[in-house]
Amino acid sequence: MTTTVKVRFRPSVEGTEGEIYYQLLHGQKTKTLHTHYRIFTDEWNAKTQTLTVDKLKPRNSYILDLRERIQTDMDLFKKIVHNLNTASISFTCRDIAMEFEKYSKEYSLTNYMNNIISELHKNGKVRTSETYRATLNSFIKYYGHESIRIDNINRELIEGYEGWLRHQGLTPNTVSFYMRILRATYNRAVEENVIDNKHPFKHVYTGIDKTTKRAVHISSIRKIYSLDLHHTPRLDFARDMFLLSFYLRGMSFVDMAFLRKTDLRNGYLSYRRRKTGQQLHIK
Repeated sequence: MTTTVKVRFRPSVEGTEGEIYYQLLHGQKTKTLHTHYRIFTDEWNAKTQTLTVDKLKPRNSYILDLRERIQTDMDLFKKIVHNLNTASISFTCRDIAMEFEKYSKEYSLTNYMNNIISELHKNGKVRTSETYRATLNSFIKYYGHESIRIDNINRELIEGYEGWLRHQGLTPNTVSFYMRILRATYNRAVEENVIDNKHPFKHVYTGIDKTTKRAVHISSIRKIYSLDLHHTPRLDFARDMFLLSFYLRGMSFVDMAFLRKTDLRNGYLSYRRRKTGQQLHIK
């Protein structure tokens, strides 16, 4: 049986954005598959049943991005139908739709990264899992929608995300941090043959700049040490914690929080860093 997938547009009766949907045809049966793709009537060519691209219109980049996503969806439909035919089993429009929705859910960026995060946490790489979580939350905040498939990640989307991060006032190294995490996730999907590599990170910054030294002068440390804070116990305590961190060779707060009395023996403080697992001994 011949299988056909057509891209359709349903305009809004209220003059707002209408919906692009897919019409599946297999044998004598048809099925409608809805999407969250939204466009205005003048952005759709009813004659050719395609999106209208106009470089002079402000939404042109969005339309171009949408056109690429639709093509990615069509490629996925083609792959699903090929696999079903190869399996030599009878199938229906409903089976095609179920496979499409299953793939879209399983290989959405959110689900895929959540699986990586769970795996990292299970393997004791808590700090790394937190960086993946922070990156995912940041990207969702930019994209405004949780269900984007990994194969829909393209150059325009990534470059737009980079621009958004910079507009938030983030430093180049912080922007690069998010980009490297996303790139690692994308490359993993490529290695697992989930997607084909479209090289979406080719034109974004993923390097590491030298950071400006921000060392506090010893005179400032002495001033903090000499402050009279006995009237404000909370500040007094905060100052003591800061100085303790300074005296203990810049110990991080999380390591200080997990210190035990038994860590102090024979004039030496011994502890293992939570972040790296490194064993340290301080006289």
